Amino acid sequence: MKQDPQKKAFALFSILLLIHCAVAQNPLIRNMYSADPSARVFGDSVYVFPSHDILATPGHGRIGWFCMEDYHVFSSKDLTEWKDNGIVVSQTTVPWAKHDAYSMWAPDCIEKAEKYYFYFPATADSAYGRGFAIGVAVADRPSGPYVPEPTPIKNVHGIDPNVFIDKDGQAYLFWAQGNIFGAKLKDNMLELASDPVILQDLPAKGLKEGPYLFERNDRYYLTFPHAENKTERLEYAMGSSPLGPFKWTGVIMDESPTGCWTNHQSIIQYKNQWYLFYHHNDYSPQFDKARSIRADSLTFNDDGTIKKVIPTLRGIGLTSATSEIQVDRYSAMSDQGASISFLDTADRFKGWKTVLSENGAWVQYNSVDFGEKPFRSVLVKAMAEGDNMLEIHNGDIDGPVIATVKITETGDWKTIQAPVSKYTPGIQNIFVLSKGNTPLSVDWIKFEN
Repeated sequence: MKQDPQKKAFALFSILLLIHCAVAQNPLIRNMYSADPSARVFGDSVYVFPSHDILATPGHGRIGWFCMEDYHVFSSKDLTEWKDNGIVVSQTTVPWAKHDAYSMWAPDCIEKAEKYYFYFPATADSAYGRGFAIGVAVADRPSGPYVPEPTPIKNVHGIDPNVFIDKDGQAYLFWAQGNIFGAKLKDNMLELASDPVILQDLPAKGLKEGPYLFERNDRYYLTFPHAENKTERLEYAMGSSPLGPFKWTGVIMDESPTGCWTNHQSIIQYKNQWYLFYHHNDYSPQFDKARSIRADSLTFNDDGTIKKVIPTLRGIGLTSATSEIQVDRYSAMSDQGASISFLDTADRFKGWKTVLSENGAWVQYNSVDFGEKPFRSVLVKAMAEGDNMLEIHNGDIDGPVIATVKITETGDWKTIQAPVSKYTPGIQNIFVLSKGNTPLSVDWIKFEN
């Protein structure tokens, strides 16, 4: 039977969407909005379960507010390449949810006895009461498919579920509804085994939401966003048991310097390093209801307290020298003459460019894996208003010159090839330095064998 060309094209598009890989650097996901990342280590991979921001349109959500209709799950073995495993739960596939509420807010997921339990909030159909309820979907694999339970969890009303399994096997559910609540879960992971309690000794003033609990060295860390004033910062309290008592301890990440109202966190250890996952409105700087997930390394002081995390654009993971190195996700830049802007303000998902506007301006990009075999050449996608020259240095701004790239006036974006003059194996930090007096824009650089 001959296949309809349109159906065939749609099927191919669906497959490509399903296997889409995003290259790490912040934000992690670079083809859609994402928020509220719940990161989990399952087997040898990290899975991230975020919410999925979309822009509301007439009849589809509330204009100017958060709008979310489904959940994707992303996975990675190296914290660099992130695979989109597709939609795992949608508001139209949850039997008890209001199917036009667009309120699929922050989720979480946990594994128990080779089953995966995905917890999510949604506005409930009137038959199940008013406001938000929290439901569970179950799968045999972390990537799904997930099957939602027919009813939400009884006696739980609120948002931002977080689930934690202690060393003795007891599972706990946490959520927010004005305060932060916690309760034990039954072995089936679908019902409460104790009455909900309000977690005490947290800041009384301002909004608290998004609980995420983890354990380290027999200490329990309750982390949460807190808007003491108008903007959320990430804070934490420490205790000796999953339900407390807790003592407020400090700030994990300060308020957004650009005014993104919300933040939402998860913290994991993977291959002997701790990481903080959070979000910011990178692709939507003028509208903070369209956010994107990020990750940065997290460390502890000797007394177990958390060192404050300073958000970066470089993010986590190694970048292969043979991939397109997006130097706009810089680790550092010169005080003058270097800036970042969107490639196309009409389509911000095309990403950013680095603008070097004067001689000596530079950007630094850390953790590039050059492998063990020398490279012959480097490719630079650039645009220049006149004759210019770009130097790529290894290790330091005054370090060895890896390559010198001569760039003439391009008029538009052009990919220029230049020989590699100095090769150093292994993981290196690189500096991209302008050696001309006319403005120069760089999209990416890439090395070739």
